[in-house]
Amino acid sequence: MQQASLDDYLLFVTLVESGSFTKAAAELGMPKSKLSRHIAALEQKLGSQLLVRSTRRQALTEAGQVLYRLCKPHTEELSKVEEELGALISQPKGKLNLLLPLEFFNRVMSSLLAEFAVLYPQISIYCHQYSGAMPQTELKYDLIFALHEDELPASDWVARTLLSFPQSVYAASDYDAGHLSAPEDLQDEMAILAAPNQPWLFREEHTTQSVPVHGRIVLASPEMQLGAAMRNLGLAKLPDYVVQLAGEKEGLQRISLSKQPVAQQLTVMYQSRSIPAKTRAFLDYFQSKIGCLS
Repeated sequence: MQQASLDDYLLFVTLVESGSFTKAAAELGMPKSKLSRHIAALEQKLGSQLLVRSTRRQALTEAGQVLYRLCKPHTEELSKVEEELGALISQPKGKLNLLLPLEFFNRVMSSLLAEFAVLYPQISIYCHQYSGAMPQTELKYDLIFALHEDELPASDWVARTLLSFPQSVYAASDYDAGHLSAPEDLQDEMAILAAPNQPWLFREEHTTQSVPVHGRIVLASPEMQLGAAMRNLGLAKLPDYVVQLAGEKEGLQRISLSKQPVAQQLTVMYQSRSIPAKTRAFLDYFQSKIGCLS
């Protein structure tokens, strides 16, 4: 016996409850002839007649009565599933999983998340954080925020760049930087690294220059890099906002070079262009508040 499709069973239940092919076809929005073919195909697959039709009425056979009794509870459950899924997609509610860089405007972000939680009481917020390079995309996250200079790895996720943060090379105020004028001059200096064996990138119009740097201190945290630079442990390439938020300009000097470091990009990633209402709500809210980060 061939296996019938779920749609065939749903059509059969609708037909029984409507009382006629004409009414069922109108309710389903399909031609009467097409509905008739589906029911005939279902009978053929099951190897049993389900309906007895006359010019005035239709009646269920014994097999039809058994099939209707077995199918009815499942169609009701499917209707509930459709309603709940529809509400999940159309109404902002449910569990929202976010992945953020560990030290990304923590004070500002905590305020934004708190305000969002008040605005959307039916959304539960789970905020995860990572340090250093962005981890691989995982399906458990609804939104992933990445800070990066290079192109992001190829992915099936949708990526949208939200902001660019200018960067500069900083050193302690008493650091001897008079001989530094071009990016290549940094190769012989001691650098405070964000990751081992990672060159510093500089831009000039549409070209990018990669400068190898070396150092004995590797710190993933921009704030820790800033602290090390202020203690004269080397040069640090930092987003300007890190220095501004720290309020430590007096103990630092900005190294003036012929080329500027490549700006740091803030990119948000999500799994599909068709996203649930909870994810859309946070994305729209975040973009409306993005001025707080610049």
